[in-house]
Amino acid sequence: MGPVCSAHAQFHSLTKSSCCCSCHFFSQLLQLTRSPASMGLITGVGTFLYHLPQIYKWLLKPYYITSFLMTVAFFVVRKAPGVCEHLATEREDGNSCDFDWREVEIFMFLCAIVMMKNRRAISLEQHIGNIFLFSKVANVILFFRVDIRLGILYLALCVAFVMTCKPPLYMGPEYIKYFSDQTLDEELQKDSRVTWIVEFYANWSSDCQSFAPVFADLSLRYNCAGLRFGKVDIGRYGELSERYRVSTSPLAKQLPSLILFQAGREIMRRPIVDNKGRAVSWTFNEENIIREFNLNELFQKSKKLSKSRGLKGEEQNEVSDELLPETDNPEQATESKKDQ
Repeated sequence: MGPVCSAHAQFHSLTKSSCCCSCHFFSQLLQLTRSPASMGLITGVGTFLYHLPQIYKWLLKPYYITSFLMTVAFFVVRKAPGVCEHLATEREDGNSCDFDWREVEIFMFLCAIVMMKNRRAISLEQHIGNIFLFSKVANVILFFRVDIRLGILYLALCVAFVMTCKPPLYMGPEYIKYFSDQTLDEELQKDSRVTWIVEFYANWSSDCQSFAPVFADLSLRYNCAGLRFGKVDIGRYGELSERYRVSTSPLAKQLPSLILFQAGREIMRRPIVDNKGRAVSWTFNEENIIREFNLNELFQKSKKLSKSRGLKGEEQNEVSDELLPETDNPEQATESKKDQ
């Protein structure tokens, strides 16, 4: 019994010590998670994991794969063994496989520009698009500094990329009706009780492409019988551009434009256009649109309209039932009601 008791005692002591270590570890971990820096890191990691399926879908698209390869092209060439030894450099030690001070300055300037542009970005796609765009511009400058032949080659690749590879369009769920030059006015005048929010866009505009998922998400949240969402391509229908005074010029910066229609009349629009025909700076995110267009209030009023329509429909059905002739054949009554 002595060896057995001693073994049990050793087991209990080991269990107790392991429990104490576990409790100490979790208490330290809890203290770390309470700090603001740790909470920010945990939030960032959680956000990345939440968007990981969406990022994975991006990586499968040729546009993003090619853009990423072109973004890191200069870094790969500068660091690649067998290639970097033949490149020019301004380093004092003559190491051509490392960045010189001028290249570091260009990288820092690139980061500053991307941060400034991404302050107005409204979606993750637009953030990544800005990084790709300005990285390619920086790569052109860097390649021309190193070797003019590499600069010309990279510039030709950029031109071919722009001409052949377009950003993927939004193909997600939405409750949006697409208009033509003949159906827009007809639909706006069809029912004076329906409020329309119409986006005037052009397929070639990168801002319109970035705004597409935001507008689709708003249509999923607020679309009802009395509040509808629509889109019209004024790059295709030039007459609508002139009629509703929405310029398609890139210098005017009026794309996209959101116009609120009630009873067929324009109530408000964003962005506002000044006397010179240029759009006043405005960020197209969900918070600004919900606040400026009073979507919550419009949605509540529209739901009341939907309920009133439902009640009127039920009353009309009851009246029609009373007007139907009595019959012993239920199928015949159903057919008569359907015909009426």
